[in-house]
Amino acid sequence: MRHQIPLILFLLISLTLSSQNIYETREGKVSYITSHNVYVKFTSTDHIAVGDTLFISQNGTSVPAVIVKEISSISSVCVPVSSLTLKVGDSLLTRQNIPVSSNSDLTEAAKTTLPSSKPDSGATSSVPKVKRIQRVTGNFSVASYFNSSNVAASSERMRYTFSMVAQNLGNSRFSVETYISFAHTVNQWIEIKKDLFNGLKIYGLALNYDINNHNTIWLGRRINPRISNAGAIDGIQYEGKAGNFTAGLIAGTRPDNLDYRFNANLLQAGAYIAYDLTGKNGSMQTTLAVMEQRNHGMTDRRFTYLQHSNSIFRNLYFFGSAEVDLYKKTMNPVDPANTLDTTYKKDYSPRLSNVYLSLRYRPFRQLSLSVSYSARENVIYYETYKTIVDRLLESATVQGYSFQVSYQPVKLLSIGLNASYRDSKTDPRPSRNLYGYLTYNRIPGIGVAATLSATTLETSYMTGKIYSLGISRDLIAGILSAGLDYRYVSYKFYGNETMPLQQMGEFNMMWRMMKKLSLAFFYEGTLEQKSTFNRLYVNLTQRF
Repeated sequence: MRHQIPLILFLLISLTLSSQNIYETREGKVSYITSHNVYVKFTSTDHIAVGDTLFISQNGTSVPAVIVKEISSISSVCVPVSSLTLKVGDSLLTRQNIPVSSNSDLTEAAKTTLPSSKPDSGATSSVPKVKRIQRVTGNFSVASYFNSSNVAASSERMRYTFSMVAQNLGNSRFSVETYISFAHTVNQWIEIKKDLFNGLKIYGLALNYDINNHNTIWLGRRINPRISNAGAIDGIQYEGKAGNFTAGLIAGTRPDNLDYRFNANLLQAGAYIAYDLTGKNGSMQTTLAVMEQRNHGMTDRRFTYLQHSNSIFRNLYFFGSAEVDLYKKTMNPVDPANTLDTTYKKDYSPRLSNVYLSLRYRPFRQLSLSVSYSARENVIYYETYKTIVDRLLESATVQGYSFQVSYQPVKLLSIGLNASYRDSKTDPRPSRNLYGYLTYNRIPGIGVAATLSATTLETSYMTGKIYSLGISRDLIAGILSAGLDYRYVSYKFYGNETMPLQQMGEFNMMWRMMKKLSLAFFYEGTLEQKSTFNRLYVNLTQRF
């Protein structure tokens, strides 16, 4: 696969500026997801405006995930801006450009995170000594997913999640971060008894030690934000900073691909170098990494990863990433079939396997435009998937384009249009999706925000239309909010088979019971000609 023009454009956008501004991030949680919208809850939305972008940190830096199309005092209704798959409970971040004040608490925090242009010279260094202060944040949540229908048995699934970041424990150089989830289906405890890891997933559990202001070591399981495409790393990670440059080394294993437990056979090692810059209007970050992943001592995958984010131009944000595989293994065609004497042909030439580019431009406050391009192939682990490697190699590249525009002609009115296109040579038809919406916040007299939307879609096997009307409102400002949504859905398959029309109703509620204790409730009912389906989601979250 060759995408010369997108890759060249991607490489040319690295520029240089400097300043004394940093970003403050604030976190919100995805409360529930519909076919069109992503609902995100905050303790307060004073720092958010319609048209703002919320980011997710799973791709190294802050990657654009959704755009805000309407807000209340503690919640926001958003539309996706990329092909990223979000789920309930995911953390989304806002970013605000905050000038650094010499007498602010934020200045002390910046000293521990922003790279210094002077080398560390021990006790005689002119760099001010950083005062380490213990900070512990996190949350514990209990969620229930209940499904019922008149044509199938009911089911309920419970999920318990604990996440914590404890910085500078006891004002020391040690820090801890963890993210653990446990899920099980009610009345099916036998699956957990067979194997605890059928329900327990340890996504992160790591100890950090700051050697000095510029060097740090991590031990345990952690996804490195610099090379997140490598996945979780069980082992040791070292990172050192010199001026605006950061270099890192990793060594260890990766979790089992089936149940995410520790697997000593899946060795991996790698290195990366990054360049960070904070400018007057934003920041820039570029990372180049190389990874070697093995299975029982044999090369499973070898690749390089390039990532760049750039917001140093006013009102313009760019993100791009590319993966180049450096190892390919195929069965030698001259060998006889079905024999133990089969040999393999190895190819070490670079091959661009994945590329993603995203550009967002906000020429003025009321208008936001964004466009993205992706071209992706299957990620192949040659030893792990050796029984199906040939089939994976035959899969064609999936290319996709998307375009979003949102406009606020008057203070309380927002309109938007999202269009996407995806094509694979193995699909009989490309997929197209067009979504438009109109939102009016705080209708006079009743204070309700209303959204009217329509979607038309085409896939390789069906077409469909979806019409929706939703309303939401703060019942008690900052404490209790609720919303209603109605959707009319019509699908038709290319084989002349028409699905029964669907009418769907939703009700959601967010109750801030205490300052750090909140309850989210979501119900969705689907009515077809002879069938009804009910889905209930309840989430109780305690932050600390």
